[in-house]
Amino acid sequence: MEKGNVLVIGNSGVGKSTLINAVLGEEVAKTGWGTQGTTKELKIYEARNAEIPFNVIDSVGFEPGFLKEMEAIHAVKKWSKECAKKGNENNQICVLWFCVDGTSSKLFSNTIQNFARAASMWKSVPIIVVITKSYSIPEREQNIKLVREAFKKQPKLEERLKGIIPVVASPFVLNENAFASPDGITELVDLTNALMPEGKKAAKNDLTAFILNRKRFLAQTVITTATAAGATVGAVPIPFPDAVLLTPTEIAEVSAIAKIYEIDKNEESKPFLDSMIKTGTVSIAARSIIAALKAVPGIRIGASVLNAVIAGVIVALLGEGAAYAYEQVYLGNKTIKDIDWAAKMVETKFSASLLEKAGNALAKLSDSADIASILTVIADLVSGNKSLSESKADQ
Repeated sequence: MEKGNVLVIGNSGVGKSTLINAVLGEEVAKTGWGTQGTTKELKIYEARNAEIPFNVIDSVGFEPGFLKEMEAIHAVKKWSKECAKKGNENNQICVLWFCVDGTSSKLFSNTIQNFARAASMWKSVPIIVVITKSYSIPEREQNIKLVREAFKKQPKLEERLKGIIPVVASPFVLNENAFASPDGITELVDLTNALMPEGKKAAKNDLTAFILNRKRFLAQTVITTATAAGATVGAVPIPFPDAVLLTPTEIAEVSAIAKIYEIDKNEESKPFLDSMIKTGTVSIAARSIIAALKAVPGIRIGASVLNAVIAGVIVALLGEGAAYAYEQVYLGNKTIKDIDWAAKMVETKFSASLLEKAGNALAKLSDSADIASILTVIADLVSGNKSLSESKADQ
């Protein structure tokens, strides 16, 4: 980003649009009176003044009422998520201006919570609290103290708080003999400029983390779906160790996860993808798991249920290993040429350590166990079982 972006956020009527106009030096944002906001959607404004090397984003104000608050929060969240799409990276938020009203003697906790929820994607971006309408100089220190006390109750926000600046964005007539002149704008601009390099780096990291978490969630969804399919296929009355019925499910699972992590299926990536499949049902490691699970003492469930568990465990372990391998490639820590590393890493997923809890887990099942019960046991057995269970619950 040549220019960073500043998001202006706060209650309706706090003076966000007036502040933007004062900073940019021109009437670009529509202003109004009262507590009902004039901004209905987020809009980005680019400064024409070379001394303002950042863009400013006006946001929907928080208005009284649950639905109105949710509308404003959703608008910011939607903008933030759009930044994760290709071509929208330059819209990411690098500095947050949290505007509070200097004429009020209170800073309600729900106002800060709304701010935190709206900007939740930007977890490390610097925050500047702008105390708008700071007409009374004697009250400024009191308002600054008010803000600091409020942020002390929000430690994660407090550590990102880089400044509290009282401002008067436009001249305000106090009486026929006096008026409050614009103040604090230069200080606000200077601090924002100073924070921008840090903010750009933080925004990039936050965006990367969001995209990565999204990919992890999607990968877990694929793993859960494939595990259920594998368990269903596995519940067959034929000798499971000799069957290759899981191979189509495994291929579909590995291919889907590869696509999530943007690994194209071509001649160059084929050996890497194939190495994943070979660690599935047909591998020696997988067959050792099959034999060990079948030999767990004291288990009194039928072959069909046990086969379903075994099949599900293999598919789940393969998916977990493939997801980790592809994520490392996506992050640039590995390449699709690291075939031996990938194969060995996935094989380690087929560790005998899960056998230590196999007895207790399998004891929860009966011959009449349904697929939900079987998946719960599989989740207990598989490394990363929490995410597997949560993904199933979200479906």
